[in-house]
Amino acid sequence: MSVFVPAVGRTPFGKRTEGLVELLAQAGREALERAPSGAVPEALFVGCMAPGPLAGVENLIPKLADALELSGIPGFHIDAASASGAAAFQSAVHAVASGSFGSVLVVAGEKMTSAPLTEVTTTLAHSLSTLEVLHGGTMPSMAALVSQSYLDQFKVRIEDVSLVTVLNREAASKNPYAHLQKPVSRDEVNSSRMIASPLRLLHVAAVSDGASAALLSRGASPVEVIGCGQGTDVSDVVMRETLTGFRATRLAARRAYEAAGITRKEVDVAEVHDAFAPFELIDLEDVGICGPGEALAWMEKGHGSPSGIVAVNPSGGILGRGHPVGASGLAQIAELSLQLEGEAGKLQAGRRRLALAQSVGGMGSHNFVTLLRHHG
Repeated sequence: MSVFVPAVGRTPFGKRTEGLVELLAQAGREALERAPSGAVPEALFVGCMAPGPLAGVENLIPKLADALELSGIPGFHIDAASASGAAAFQSAVHAVASGSFGSVLVVAGEKMTSAPLTEVTTTLAHSLSTLEVLHGGTMPSMAALVSQSYLDQFKVRIEDVSLVTVLNREAASKNPYAHLQKPVSRDEVNSSRMIASPLRLLHVAAVSDGASAALLSRGASPVEVIGCGQGTDVSDVVMRETLTGFRATRLAARRAYEAAGITRKEVDVAEVHDAFAPFELIDLEDVGICGPGEALAWMEKGHGSPSGIVAVNPSGGILGRGHPVGASGLAQIAELSLQLEGEAGKLQAGRRRLALAQSVGGMGSHNFVTLLRHHG
């Protein structure tokens, strides 16, 4: 059974004054306002990683249903760490495809900037291996371990990887919904303060508030969901087969391609999880757009530009758009839906027909790949 995305909604990302429920409701209302006349969701799926620890909100579903004037419908809260938005979307796709619901409103978001940075760091670390956290592991330090392994394996310099930040910040400067709208130079990236070697401040996504939404239905619309895949890996990073890629992404991509009946060569626009600049290169290789160790040279040739072979992160990605962790996976899908409809405004990367969204949960332990196609 085909599943379509007739409408999406977004809030601007950044430091917001609204609470979590209101941010989610804003995105949800926009999706409902953009929906075809008479579209009423039969269920509510919400992706959010840490509503209690970061925003002081528990029992999220009825509060959001009330705010959206949808009280009474079934609701489900989905948590997959920083892939919560993607997980909620895929869960809703399966619910619609199964015939359980004719239409579903998916909303995802996070309120992060109200909490002290130390609390944010601790909360994010809860998605890591317990053993690694006991030995002082944090999200940036484990990302640094993966990044350095990639740099060493493929003889890549972190100073050159800074191109990823430069390109995404340039794209974000055109995105009115992005947190960081000021372009940066490679020198600025390479001179920003060290966070966890080799990662500097501008290699790392900003803590943000914000929400995204998507309406799913069985009724035909310009954007069709054609493939969903997810994969998991052991939580202990040092126990994995390799530190230069994410097995969970490779599994998710293979399953999504198989479900869609397509190959990687058909993808022409992608939003990938670049919470840390080297991850964009890893992601492109894990989903098969580039071969192992080839992504940086591919990007340097302009193949990932808005006019390139595959437009990569035309929204500015997580490095430019910001990273309210629960929202990011769904924000990718919302941005890609607009690309496929030709409604992305200044971000429009030509006419694209097949889109890939790739989202990372934890330190690559629960990852998602979603494929969308322009229908018609």
